[in-house]
Order: sequence, then structure tokens, then C-alpha cells
Amino acid sequence: MTGPAPAVWIDDAMDPMTSRPLRLAEDRTPASAAGSVVCKADAMNIPDVQFFVGLETAVWEALVSGDPEADRAMLSEDFLGVYPSGFSDREQHAAPLASGPTMAEYQLSDARVQQVAPDAVMLSYLAEYTVPGSEQSQAMYISSLWQQREGRWWNTFSQDTPVGS
Repeated sequence: MTGPAPAVWIDDAMDPMTSRPLRLAEDRTPASAAGSVVCKADAMNIPDVQFFVGLETAVWEALVSGDPEADRAMLSEDFLGVYPSGFSDREQHAAPLASGPTMAEYQLSDARVQQVAPDAVMLSYLAEYTVPGSEQSQAMYISSLWQQREGRWWNTFSQDTPVGS
């Protein structure tokens, strides 16, 4: 990845609210952020991979913008993260954002969804990213469990595996 781009395209992902290609605007706000975050889906009619990439993108955008509230809004109260550094709950995931962005830029690719229950799916993908103050790109495989609760989808679990591990 070289320098910030004016817009970020997420492979061939489609916005779940508009069915248009998912693109992040120059200000790094998802083109239909509100719709992507609060979109309700019928548990018996699981949306396709692009829907969940849209939800996951909202988490990444919170990391890029340094917005702990936006991050918390996507994670369930009982969220569990499993990372090379150890375990994390929702508050531990969001806390570093109070000091600013934890990601500078990113690209998500090779996404796939596996339905694990009528109201739950596992989204797995490759993330390539840079952290603030670094030009070195890093990559990890991520699996995120999304569960529908109270009429909306929540990220309840995430595991990151660095590429080459």
C-alpha cells in the first residue's frame, strides 16, 4: 500500500442498504454508515458476504477514525477478541481509540461467510493494513462471529491470525 488514497474500495463488496459498490469517502466515512451499522436482517434470510463486510468495515472505520463509541456500537456487551497479544473484551477493544486512531489504512479481501446457526455467521477474510506512524504494511486473517440479537447484528467474537503464523 502506498500513501492514502482518496477513496477505498473494498474488493467487490456491495453496500447492504443501497446494493451499490461499497466505497469509503475521502473523510473515511462509509458511504452509508448509518444504514450499514443499524441495518436489520431477518435471521432466517442470512444476507450475503457483502452485508457482513459492510458491518466489519464499520469496525475498521472506527479504528481509522479513533472513534471508541463507533467501535463499541458494533461490538456486543459480551464481545471476546482473541489476538496475538491476548484476550480482549469490548471495553479493552475500544479503549486505545480514546488516544486516537489505531489504524492508518486498510484493505479487506478474500471474504467468505459460513452460517453457524440460524442467527449467526462467521465472516473470515484477509486484512492488509498499516498502523499510524508506519509505512510498513501488515496482514492478518480475521474471523468474526456476527450474531443477530434484538433485531440487529452484533460482532460477538473476533480472532486475528497474523499472516505467516
